[in-house]
Amino acid sequence: MILLPAIDLFDRKAVRLYKGDYQNMTVYSHDPIEIARDFERCGATHIHMVDLEGAKDGTTPNLAIVEQVAKETSLFVEVGGGIRSMETVDRYLSAGVSRVILGTAAVKNPAFLKEAVAKYGEKIAVGADVKDGKIAIKGWLETADMTLDEFLAGMEAIGVKNVICTDISRDGAMRGTNLALYRELSRKYAMDITASGGVSTLEDVRQLRQMDLYGAIIGKAYYTGAIDLREALEAAK
Repeated sequence: MILLPAIDLFDRKAVRLYKGDYQNMTVYSHDPIEIARDFERCGATHIHMVDLEGAKDGTTPNLAIVEQVAKETSLFVEVGGGIRSMETVDRYLSAGVSRVILGTAAVKNPAFLKEAVAKYGEKIAVGADVKDGKIAIKGWLETADMTLDEFLAGMEAIGVKNVICTDISRDGAMRGTNLALYRELSRKYAMDITASGGVSTLEDVRQLRQMDLYGAIIGKAYYTGAIDLREALEAAK
């Protein structure tokens, strides 16, 4: 299983939200590039980046930072947050990003998703963010009238290969990840599933690894020191 330490970007800083609440934001670093370098020093091969400003309004205010991480580290960079046009997809991939994540656009604009998958294949991932059993969009500020299973079945039909599934109720809450959810998804779908939200102990990492998931994202637990990243990377192998 691949472990992807995460950097959430807001105003060029590395931040974390609590359960997706923009009013409940903690700034962990004013130098996201140095955080990415630390991930690399610890042995990480991949990084998960989210532009939280972009997620709200569909812009790319932190593109330069993402591009710098892609150019100045050897990390496989995946990025999401506000990617709602082919122009933005093209811009990120030409900046050295390895994979882009479509969230709101995958729900609101299936034609765009199909076009992106047809053009870029496995460089396109989809974010399935779950709130009370429904898919959340627009930086988790709204929910769509669609269940997780309805959404994932549609993604599989389109040919999406990689899905990042976040249980918003666990995100940043440091109370463990939703093991039952990921166990069910790993059994039900052939797509590569990445678990996100609430991965807060080495035991979480070990349990997820045993499910034969593609990946797991670690966020707040790194920043608070609850998990030693080197140990977590070892546990994920």
